[in-house]
Amino acid sequence: MLGPMAQSEVIAIARQASVGARIKGFVALTKPRIIELLLVTTLPTMVVARRGLPSGWLVLATLVGGTLSAGGANAANMYLDRDIDAVMKRTRNRPIVTGAVAPLEAVLFAAFLEGVSFVVLWRFVNLLSAVLALGAALFYVFVYTIGLKRRSTQNIVIGGAAGAVPVLVGWTAVTDHLAWAPVALFALIVVWTPSHFWALAVRYRDDYAKANVPMLPAVETFDRVARQIIWYSVLLVGVSAVFAVVAHMGPIFWVTAMAAGAVYVLSALRLKRTGGTAKAAMSLFGYSISYVTIIFGAMAVDVLVRYR
Repeated sequence: MLGPMAQSEVIAIARQASVGARIKGFVALTKPRIIELLLVTTLPTMVVARRGLPSGWLVLATLVGGTLSAGGANAANMYLDRDIDAVMKRTRNRPIVTGAVAPLEAVLFAAFLEGVSFVVLWRFVNLLSAVLALGAALFYVFVYTIGLKRRSTQNIVIGGAAGAVPVLVGWTAVTDHLAWAPVALFALIVVWTPSHFWALAVRYRDDYAKANVPMLPAVETFDRVARQIIWYSVLLVGVSAVFAVVAHMGPIFWVTAMAAGAVYVLSALRLKRTGGTAKAAMSLFGYSISYVTIIFGAMAVDVLVRYR
């Protein structure tokens, strides 16, 4: 038997663990790994727009506002997808499914994050950036999650536009207007998204089929999926070249973009040759994330070297 003091300590530890689990649950609602990728695209875009290093306070406000907006959209997505998340092995440990966060709490949390994001961007950046970030969140929730994800094999092709908006936010944060360069970057992310996501879906196609989500690899032959991935990979190289022209990028970016793009196409071809093994699919998925980091990093380095 535990004494009164020992019992109170056990109860305190249990409560602390519960609070810790709930905090982790709310953080998980925002999908931090996806947000990291959005931030990787936003900051270099700001450097290119500024042709140098932007103000530290502007960078901080833009990244905080963008993080909150993306986090709110992801939380709303988890609320809407909680039924299929419970079915899929890849997502069955998400916080609403496990009960770490209640559905209503997730909705209120999402709304709160979006509200704070809009205020931060409007107050410390500009209204255009705030509107673009909110528009991306609404597009992700209503067009992709509600409108397309469970109805169309082109769900990620169209819905991927939401993930491309952060480059527009980063550009307008610096310039307060749009131009052809950020539009080309937007197109780059839109074209990159299908091959990136379909590679993951090849690995988890049984999961998507079980949840009745018509992700292309779950409803089409692998041969067709592989051809689509290759086509988008080749197009990705072309769009990166278009961006290099309209943004007046230098040799550092050109060489890096062409080399990284060639590796991307070769990885897509290897996936087709393997017949869609889990190893090849995850290899392409992993490289697709590295590709974005490489490309956007090269953008920033190119500008900082030429305009220092």
